[in-house]
Amino acid sequence: MKRIAYLLIVLMGFGITSSFAQDKLSPERKQAVDSLALEKVRDLSKYVSIIGDKQTPWSEANRVIDRAEELFMAGSEIGVSSLTKTEVNYYTVRKYFERLMRLNYNKVEISWYNIEYVSDLQRQPDGTYVGVITIFQKFKAYDKEGQLVYQDTTKKDITVYVKRKETQIGGRLIGFWDVLLGDIRVKETTL
Repeated sequence: MKRIAYLLIVLMGFGITSSFAQDKLSPERKQAVDSLALEKVRDLSKYVSIIGDKQTPWSEANRVIDRAEELFMAGSEIGVSSLTKTEVNYYTVRKYFERLMRLNYNKVEISWYNIEYVSDLQRQPDGTYVGVITIFQKFKAYDKEGQLVYQDTTKKDITVYVKRKETQIGGRLIGFWDVLLGDIRVKETTL
């Protein structure tokens, strides 16, 4: 979280607030926005691990779910897949995390790796920039005896939205670029 605050300060340092009237991302601003987007995805990765960990107290998991929801645009969905089913089910962000918290395994390990942009930010007619970050998720589930009972690796695409926002600081209206996550789509599930 400290890194996100730092990146927001960096974004402001690149003159995003002073040139808010401009609707384009300069290369410097784009680099700062890209860093913020990747940082938010890394934060989400940590939240997934905490919520999925059966040792996390219920109250702490619910607090982390609230934090995770703040990373997303309203109405976003997360895909869930399995090696045993061909269809992919999509759930709202809160429902996804509540289901993750209640998985019927004794221990769950979830890790994300190879987090990278696969599409450059593209400007939309409303001034929002949209891009895609791809991640690979390794999921392992264990029974009471500590035996591995299920595992898979899922390639997922995370839609990233970069929007102009405004806030009032000291009576002054300040503009800045904010990054929010959108739908997380399952691309492929393998062993």
